[in-house]
Amino acid sequence: MYKFILQMHSGWAYVALILLVIAIINAFIGLSSKNPFTLKDRRISMFTLIGAHIQFVFGLALYFVSPNGLDKIKAVGMSGMSDMDRLLAVEHPFMNLIAVTLITIGWSRHKKAADDRKFKSIAIFYTLGLLALLVMIPWKNWFA
Repeated sequence: MYKFILQMHSGWAYVALILLVIAIINAFIGLSSKNPFTLKDRRISMFTLIGAHIQFVFGLALYFVSPNGLDKIKAVGMSGMSDMDRLLAVEHPFMNLIAVTLITIGWSRHKKAADDRKFKSIAIFYTLGLLALLVMIPWKNWFA
């Protein structure tokens, strides 16, 4: 079970990041060209939101079945962790929660915004979410 969830979390990360980059580029193009927010733009933003939430669910499941998540905290405590252990057990999950929250705020704000401000909401909050994700990706594990 652990290996399957780990593979899904690792594989889906590429999909989620690609969707996020596409949505951000689309939002900045729409913002700079002053185009109306169309059904295509809404779908791109919505699929990105869904992709980010799916990735978070895989990560949340992984947190509870992985030896690097909650089990690591229980086993050695916070003071006994190495830098990589702390990244995987505390920092990465917490920052990803913040990132998914930012993406969700961007989606929610765009729904309430006037048409000329929808792209701005997506551009700002999805970009902040992407930056939060990129900062806490365990890069050593990705390229190992």
